[in-house]
Amino acid sequence: MFATVLPSEQIPNFLPDDLFEAIAALKKDLNAVILAHYYQDPDIQDIADYIGDSLGLARQAAATNAETIVFAGVHFMAETAKILNPDKLVLLPDLNAGCSLADSCPPDAFARFKAAHPDHVVVSYINCTAAIKAMSDIICTSSNAVSIVNQIPLEQPIIFAPDRNLGRYVMEQTGRELVLWDGSCIVHENFSEKKIVQLQIEHPEAETIAHPECEPPILRHADYIGSTTALLKYAQTSDNSAFIVATEPGIIHQMQKQMPQKQFIPAPPTQNCACNECPHMRLNTLEKLYLAMKHRTPEITMPEEIRLAALRPIERMLEMSV
Repeated sequence: MFATVLPSEQIPNFLPDDLFEAIAALKKDLNAVILAHYYQDPDIQDIADYIGDSLGLARQAAATNAETIVFAGVHFMAETAKILNPDKLVLLPDLNAGCSLADSCPPDAFARFKAAHPDHVVVSYINCTAAIKAMSDIICTSSNAVSIVNQIPLEQPIIFAPDRNLGRYVMEQTGRELVLWDGSCIVHENFSEKKIVQLQIEHPEAETIAHPECEPPILRHADYIGSTTALLKYAQTSDNSAFIVATEPGIIHQMQKQMPQKQFIPAPPTQNCACNECPHMRLNTLEKLYLAMKHRTPEITMPEEIRLAALRPIERMLEMSV
């Protein structure tokens, strides 16, 4: 994890009465753009200049003319923005906003795994660290993983990392054999099949829509599988008026804003807890976002050799996703 952060004792935590107004003023002063993932708190989504999934956010980060990028997401997303914008200030409201999936793929272990398959092309899901991206040939997202694998010659063997569930889904959709790294997301592996089936019985009119990071038993019950953006678009175009949503429930804020006449039911986790919410995404708050902009820290930084090595597979993804 790469970043520069001021010691906490150097950061006064004075907060203005109107955070929305203060953030708007800072955005103007910093010539900043605020990028937010669908899984952020509603307040952050509502002040963001762009809300999207990993592919959309990467495209926005690559295209922005802003001098400062405030990334309301998790660490690997802010790293991606810095990889694409080495001369811009990239801020992450909470440096502890990591990712269980990225953490499940340690660079040293993955280097050994890659060395054991020397003839394989490495396709890595964007939910990984800069160090893993630097060891990859192509980056993908849940939006374009199937398309990217389909563009690789059939005779070329492929390592797919780090998400085993997305990898299994890509194998089913493409008919390709992939060598999978055994990683997963704590949110998407925690949905209860039993409780989802019960919801389907209680709401027979509802369609079940699911993210491909979910475990196979959950995907088998889904009427539609797609990235967060794809789930949003599907709900917009479907004639159905009710949906059981098997992904992080932050996306439901956008669904309800855009389709107030429809019902969106969050898929429940196995335990009686808020385990269907990403604890890392939810570390970011409006207050932390304001303080990050006010004090220009935590700033995402990384060694130039890592950045350049990670840039190449990201650029390949963008080229293959036109």
